[in-house]
Amino acid sequence: MSAKVKNDGMLVLTALIWGSAFVAQSVGMDYIGPFTFNSLRCLLGGLVLLPVIWFMGRRKSTEQSEESTDGSRADKKTLLIGGICCGLALAAASSLQQIGLVYTSAGKAGFITALYILIVPLLGLFLGKKVGIKIWAGVGLAVIGMYFLCIKEGFYISYGDFLVVICAFIFSLHILLIDYFSPKVDGIKLSCIQFWIAGVVCAVPMVLSERPKLEAVLSAYAPLIYAGVLSCGVAYTLQIIAQKNTDPTVASLILSLESVFAALAGWVIIHETLSSKELFGCLLVFAAIILAQLPEKRNAWSRQDDRG
Repeated sequence: MSAKVKNDGMLVLTALIWGSAFVAQSVGMDYIGPFTFNSLRCLLGGLVLLPVIWFMGRRKSTEQSEESTDGSRADKKTLLIGGICCGLALAAASSLQQIGLVYTSAGKAGFITALYILIVPLLGLFLGKKVGIKIWAGVGLAVIGMYFLCIKEGFYISYGDFLVVICAFIFSLHILLIDYFSPKVDGIKLSCIQFWIAGVVCAVPMVLSERPKLEAVLSAYAPLIYAGVLSCGVAYTLQIIAQKNTDPTVASLILSLESVFAALAGWVIIHETLSSKELFGCLLVFAAIILAQLPEKRNAWSRQDDRG
């Protein structure tokens, strides 16, 4: 098996895990509140990454006889700042997404969240980055798709759809933060810190407003394990490994399959249904995502380093 096929396979698996995690998030809401789910999920994801960090640190120490301490304090400071910033963004985005799932379907939430791939280059305009004609065409197509997907009777967007749209914008900010900090620090350590920060932040409203009972948490063990261990821990690690030797534009296109897997998982596992109008909207949004990710000129915003 060639390295390219192997890396592409890992990215498809990552998209599959992330997409089906929308179902786990939706099912988990039957037992516990959104902040409880997110807090426990993120803390579990950070816990899973600890042995990975230990193993990689031990492996690196055996390969290097001497470890330079020059700039180590600055690196740790950057790692901490990056972890806090990414964790706060992740906590806000995942909380909005989780609350939105109370009022909308897993499939629709998956497609709307996937709009971050279009929003990221648009936000880059404020940083002086040029946006190509394909991006603008993709945005226009996505707006039409969002109309069919979200607009009910007249110009009305459901409360859940609105929350997930805001979530997509914050996930875009999260991607830009990852893009900024990941080249400067260890990616897995950055991921671990952001999970712990997000878990602690979500724990505050969890304790104040939801006050979960142990019985409810134990009842939601399956969705929590899937979302925490697989979606947060495993999928993010797979993404990091696969993207090291994969063109970032191709990687983004493969990972955008997350939205398709979210809709399919919602249909197969929990028997969610989408109307023909909503299905048409999904197709337009997915077409917009593909159009926006078609290789053109490689630039700083073609790399998408996500969620979970």
